[in-house]
Amino acid sequence: MKLPRRKFLHLAAGAAALPAISRVASAQTYPTRPVRIIVGFPPGSLSDTTARLIGQWLSERLGQQFVIENRPGAASNLAAETVVRAPADGYTLLLITSVNAINAMLYNNLNFDLIRDIAPVASVGRGPGVMEVNPMFPAKSVPEFIAYAKANPGKINMATAGSGSMLDVYGELFMMMAGVDMVRVPYHGAPPALADLMGNRIQVVFDTFAASIALVRAGKLRALAVTTATRSAALPDIPSLGDFLPGYDASSWEAIGAPRNTPPDIVEKLNKEIDAALVDPSMKARFADFGRTTFATSPAEFSKFIADETEKWAKVIKFANIKPD
Repeated sequence: MKLPRRKFLHLAAGAAALPAISRVASAQTYPTRPVRIIVGFPPGSLSDTTARLIGQWLSERLGQQFVIENRPGAASNLAAETVVRAPADGYTLLLITSVNAINAMLYNNLNFDLIRDIAPVASVGRGPGVMEVNPMFPAKSVPEFIAYAKANPGKINMATAGSGSMLDVYGELFMMMAGVDMVRVPYHGAPPALADLMGNRIQVVFDTFAASIALVRAGKLRALAVTTATRSAALPDIPSLGDFLPGYDASSWEAIGAPRNTPPDIVEKLNKEIDAALVDPSMKARFADFGRTTFATSPAEFSKFIADETEKWAKVIKFANIKPD
């Protein structure tokens, strides 16, 4: 049947409007069922705690459960690949961490590209690492440490939690910028490294803030500096490495991502709700409890942040010739 021209144009205009209408509708109705947040680390980890704080907030604000699903393994690459392969409908999200930005350049055989395959939704929180030594170590400041290291090349043992770990790249960035040589000693995680540091069996650890702050406050370790460009409110008397090595800035961070091609309106809705959490005084206080600050950005700003982080750690990995374990 041949349609009159006026009716045909009316129907064509209506069809053209359908994608826009469906995008609006998806934002208005989303979510209509539980949403998974995939975490590449085990329950009780800092990443897991962060995801649960944000998940609880989103559950209360959006009326559906945001369920945390822990999928540790392959240095968090397993979790990332799970989300990359999930439908781009907003019901499977990834807790992105600074480890993912490191992995992007550390592993040559990944089945995905973080920047290409994950849509940035919202940054969440970040915090400094801590450069720390045993209280008996002769250097009591970063300049003294650098002088000691240059006078004793290859005689300072630096703990790592494996190639490409945060403990590793913090220290490698320090060596690159300070022009010193230290011996990397691998450990299975931070706890045994800290135990050996307290036992004076190794000389320095660049650790995550959350794992070290109690030991520093108790006087069991001496913090020489925090690894960010500015001081931390949690340890205000401790200088930053940027005070002595201009441009040094290293922090661990967490964020939320989604599969690429997730509808922009859903990304924007999640970003808006997460940003609301990050300015909430009670949420900011919870983050401060483990030495972190909330960190709000737009999806576009966060996309640039990830690209910058990936580029920074790529330079360190290449300089130190770091290979995955």
